[in-house]
Amino acid sequence: MLYEDETILWRFALPRAGWWHGKAQRYRLPTRPLSPSQIKREEALKRQAWGRYRSWSRVPSGVLLSVIGAVQYGTSKVFYKVVPQFDTEGFRQYIHQVMARFHHTGKEVVMVADRSGIHRAHKLASTLTHWHERFRLYLLPARCGHHLNPIEGFWRVLKDRIGAGRCFPDLHQLYQRTRRVLMAHHERPIYTFHWT
Repeated sequence: MLYEDETILWRFALPRAGWWHGKAQRYRLPTRPLSPSQIKREEALKRQAWGRYRSWSRVPSGVLLSVIGAVQYGTSKVFYKVVPQFDTEGFRQYIHQVMARFHHTGKEVVMVADRSGIHRAHKLASTLTHWHERFRLYLLPARCGHHLNPIEGFWRVLKDRIGAGRCFPDLHQLYQRTRRVLMAHHERPIYTFHWT
């Protein structure tokens, strides 16, 4: 059984806490329900902000690494793949990589994942058909929380080990550092998994 999830690693150190001069303003929640037109407006603003983020993150300046990974139940081994971006094609390649490692065991591989769009895409059908009876993708319930996927805590510790307060001059050095930390985890675990 494998617990799968994705994470992003940045070349630049992200602030954990901030300091602002002057008084901070607290966001106030509305005391009355929003009208349908207000809800549509809020959703449009969210989509607009997300679109700017996505276009900025794909700038080929080498700002971030996208990592797909899974932890094996019981052994706590982490299997990962660095992909250009999170999409169905990257996830399909990751499934093939995992199955290349486990198909000789003769046992069914069960992968537990969240309900992200890349895990539910129709483009996965050919891959799931190819590995029929040897691979099963199990999706967690919607809005179930991170405690059901033990790799979530591992990503947090991994990011601390890789880049706590440090910047990398280029993406290659971030990639090399990521590989070293992940390989070191197999020799001496950096995180103790809690199985639910």
